[in-house]
Amino acid sequence: MERKATINRKTKETDIEFSLDIDGNGESEVRSGNGFMDHMLSLFARHGFFNLSVTCSGDTEVDFHHSAEDIGICLGMAIAQSLGDCRGITRFSSAHVPMDESLARVCLDIAGRPNLVYSVNLADRLVNDFECDLAEDFFKAVTDHAKITLHIDLIRGRNSHHSLEAVFKAFGRALSQACSINLRAPDSLPTTKGLL
Repeated sequence: MERKATINRKTKETDIEFSLDIDGNGESEVRSGNGFMDHMLSLFARHGFFNLSVTCSGDTEVDFHHSAEDIGICLGMAIAQSLGDCRGITRFSSAHVPMDESLARVCLDIAGRPNLVYSVNLADRLVNDFECDLAEDFFKAVTDHAKITLHIDLIRGRNSHHSLEAVFKAFGRALSQACSINLRAPDSLPTTKGLL
């Protein structure tokens, strides 16, 4: 079964074309409307070995908030759609990623229950023209629409660019691991409930 999804989402604030291939090779083409966000999403795809295509036309004359949140919604929807009933997946995962002086940890459960715990204290309010608070809004949208439990901790970090880079790389690696097929139980649901 191909684990792919295409999402087209148009509101009065954003117009997004989004595609995700869970079993890709890390290729991405991202035009989010913000250069730093493009960089973060490309890192997520590369280190998670996802193929990702994002084109977003948003009301950036207001700010980048609606675009960041709606791209997160699309990613969450694409994850859920790609995984279907989640049969055979590993489900739980964690990843630590260092980026120079920064160290991030991401723990993830594809549980059918959305929950975000985001403990990322950054030194800066802005990286270039990217408002650092938008990273939490992005991840909240992902967790709500993918229905995953996600814990993100910045263990240490001085440079906010490095810190967010570590976070997005760790998220890619953790999601890739959680989505991977458990070869010991490739046809079963990873739960005692019978349904995720």
